[in-house]
Parts: sequence; C-alpha cells; structure tokens
Amino acid sequence: MSGAEETRDLALLELIARNDRKAIALLYQRHHLRLYRFLLRFVKNEAQAEELVNETFIDVWRGAGKFEGRSQVSSWILSIGRNKALSLLRKRSDAELDDEYASGLEDESDTPEVMTLKQDKAAAMRLCINRLSDEHREVIDLVYYQEKAIKEIAVILSVPENTVKTRVFHARKKLSDLLAKSGIDRGWP
Repeated sequence: MSGAEETRDLALLELIARNDRKAIALLYQRHHLRLYRFLLRFVKNEAQAEELVNETFIDVWRGAGKFEGRSQVSSWILSIGRNKALSLLRKRSDAELDDEYASGLEDESDTPEVMTLKQDKAAAMRLCINRLSDEHREVIDLVYYQEKAIKEIAVILSVPENTVKTRVFHARKKLSDLLAKSGIDRGWP
C-alpha cells in the first residue's frame, strides 16, 4: 500500500472517530473485498465471511478513535477480522460434522476429479494450500495474497517477526513438497 493510500486511510479513521458515516463507507469500499477474501479463505463459508466483514467494520466504527498507528490501517482491519474469525472457529462444535465440512475433507487418493484439477495449475495450487496447517495457510495468504510484509504480519497475528519468518519458511517448504507430489512446478527457487 502506498504512503498516499495509508495517509488517506488515516484521514478516514480520524473522520470516523468523529462519527462521519461517509468516511466509514469510503473505508469499507476500499477494504471490504480484500478483507472478505482473507476471511473466506479462513472460515471457508461465504455467509460467515460476509458477516465477519460487517462485524469487523462495526468494530472499526467503534474503535477508530483508539487506533494507535502501530501498523497500517489495512493491517489493523485484517487483524480485527482475523480475531473475529478465530472466535467464530472456536465456537464451532468439534462434534458437529455437517455436509459442507465433510465435503471439504481431503481424500488422499486421486479421484478422476482430482486428476483433472491437477492439470490446472491454479486449481492444484489451491488444493495444496488448503492442505497446509491453519498457521501455514494463514501466512501464505498474508504474504502472497494480501501482500503484507513480515512486520505487518507479525502485528496481524500478534506474534514476533521471527515467528512469522519461521512459519513462512516452513509453509513454503511444505507447499513445495505438496506441489512436487502433485507434479506441479512450484514457481520459486
């Protein structure tokens, strides 16, 4: 994110802190899609992701005056959304196994459908990313899809920068192994 965009976001937060409804609408417009995509990959449910986006921006509305500027506004928003998603995931009952969740479980054997998907590199990449642990999938998402720096990811995840670096290293290694097993060139050295 450019300095001008960050300055604009900070100005919007100042207006939001003064209950400016147009400012929250502009901030929502600027960040809701990125937040939605991040949360969707996290909770794997469109309706829940949309609800989490709305709840996140309600918290942004309420907490705009408390923003301390220790991170970019976009990272602060992602962090709020992530915490809401973690709360939601904790509330889900482990014993509850609905059809949607069951259909998301990976069958280790190659079906004709999986073999067809392997021919499409992007689809195969998504399958491999989905097989990563939650921590690894999350850092891959933040680094490659959200284009966040290690420092920003550390703020979002509330962990030290070295922890983020370690997670990224291991996530890339695991993803590389999964891609190799799928017959896909990983695309990085």
